[in-house]
Amino acid sequence: MRDLSRSFRAISCCRQTYRTELPFSLVDCPTPASPCAYDYQYAEGSSAQGIFANESATVELLNGHRMKLKGLIIGCTSTSVGSSFISADGVLALGYGPNTFVSRATAKFGNLFSYCFVDHLSPRNATGHLTFGPNPDLFPHSPSARLILEPKLQPFYYISVTGISVAGELLPIPASVWNDSSGGGAILDSGTTLTILAEPAYKAVVSAISTQLINVPRVEIDPFQYCYNWTTAAAAATAVPGLTVHFTGSGNLTPPRKSYLIDVADGVKCIGFSSTPWPGVSTIGNILQQEHIWEFDLKNQRLRFHPSNCTEGSFYH
Repeated sequence: MRDLSRSFRAISCCRQTYRTELPFSLVDCPTPASPCAYDYQYAEGSSAQGIFANESATVELLNGHRMKLKGLIIGCTSTSVGSSFISADGVLALGYGPNTFVSRATAKFGNLFSYCFVDHLSPRNATGHLTFGPNPDLFPHSPSARLILEPKLQPFYYISVTGISVAGELLPIPASVWNDSSGGGAILDSGTTLTILAEPAYKAVVSAISTQLINVPRVEIDPFQYCYNWTTAAAAATAVPGLTVHFTGSGNLTPPRKSYLIDVADGVKCIGFSSTPWPGVSTIGNILQQEHIWEFDLKNQRLRFHPSNCTEGSFYH
């Protein structure tokens, strides 16, 4: 398809600036004119290989007008494997950094962007939305949290977490788990499905939730560690404990219970967290983010959010 574009220009791998700034770019450069190649590896095993290029994109605004975003850097994939690319025409990366789609789009629309994910069990015709510019669906005093946007942490959106509560009780998770300077920290990631917690936080969270579900029969379903037969009388009589993620700022995230005790098969629910070794970074995935609007204020390094059914949204000007 790149042959049909008049604005597509492959980036030469001899341009050292791009080779150091573009993630997953390959060091090998057969000739100075060779395109700058990449090999992108996902944690779950998917991968994509191709070349970087300069390109332009046209976006349609709510008022019906169109705007061209120039100077975009894209990855033109020639080979991909894995579940991340099944039935996908491409990946729109929303990472933070000087050469991302977000940096170009937010420069035109006020250094703000937001998104809203529908329930992962919604009908296939249900859609979320992605907004560049102010989002009119956010309330003036929506909860907020501090974003940590530093060059050494790019392209991730680190968010300042202070703790997690289950059933109203703050869990005994070491403060270092949430500190990016001590090998921890937490990121908000739209491209990760499950929420991944560093081992000390994972153990505390699943222990607190599973204790509340002690009377519900356990079943085994990979890759989850804690799954339950939810068709039993014990399940019907069991109240799923509430969970809250506490942020630095005025905001706490209290997701719907279906966002962390998730349906994975008929009559089976699983505690929807996975673990990563400590030290390690925790990731708030898109299922835990669902049915909320999330607004990234890159200028003021703030994250605003509130519950939403995601029925509105588009590009804004």
